[in-house]
Amino acid sequence: MTAEPDALAVVNQLRDLAADPMNRRAIVQDQGCLPGLILFLDHPNPQVVYSALLAIRYLAECRANQEKLRAELGMMLSLQNVMQKSTTPGETKLLASEIYELLQASGSADSEPAEEPVSSRRKAQFFLGSSNKRAKTVVLHIDGLDDSSRRSMCEEALLKIKGVISFTFQMAVKRCIVRIRSDLTAEALASAIAATEVMKALQVVKGEDGDEVLIPFPEDGSVEVEQNVDLPDYLPEEESPSQEPDKAVSRVGSGQDGSSWLGAAANFLSRSFYW
Repeated sequence: MTAEPDALAVVNQLRDLAADPMNRRAIVQDQGCLPGLILFLDHPNPQVVYSALLAIRYLAECRANQEKLRAELGMMLSLQNVMQKSTTPGETKLLASEIYELLQASGSADSEPAEEPVSSRRKAQFFLGSSNKRAKTVVLHIDGLDDSSRRSMCEEALLKIKGVISFTFQMAVKRCIVRIRSDLTAEALASAIAATEVMKALQVVKGEDGDEVLIPFPEDGSVEVEQNVDLPDYLPEEESPSQEPDKAVSRVGSGQDGSSWLGAAANFLSRSFYW
């Protein structure tokens, strides 16, 4: 019989599952996952708190989930506690504040009709994009992002940058979607990745015709990057409960393994925590 996963392993796996839009409704509808994520917000390990916030942020990108998240017992209060706690790292406070404001705003839009698929995608872009005045999203194509060791190098480079909030890899297409503070430049990300000496970043933007265009960064001199000393490291690759390094998540609805793991996580949460 396999050993029961600890809190950090569980919350990291939930974070990775929530990163996939196809999993978000299933996670919110599960009776054990949301209460567990809320309790993780008060966990003494800052890594657990940050991963729980990332999972909740992903879940909130689905418009249909926002009212459920806002109404869940303890959600708004726990987010406030994270924001107000003096020991909370700055990037963690920023992420908690963004989630709190998004869920509060959703309460004023309750009279709108239920979402359609297109409106859901627009809502996700609203949350991730330029409408949020304190954060923005940069999409990078990374030449040399070929395997899990390169991915680990890229993670380490990004985690050292002050102002990086979160990032998600799409290994199959050599891309990294990075959420950063509005005062941080994409050039700073590219400089940090170039410092690995084995990878090079290009920015992915939409052209006037709607097609994606790869924009190279200037190579004449590096951009000075402020080092991040507050944000806790991610769970190392070899300790991650994810079994396939090329995939950021496993789909709950696409196979037995994903759904059975979600059930195991819910059982772990229900056995370990209670209201």
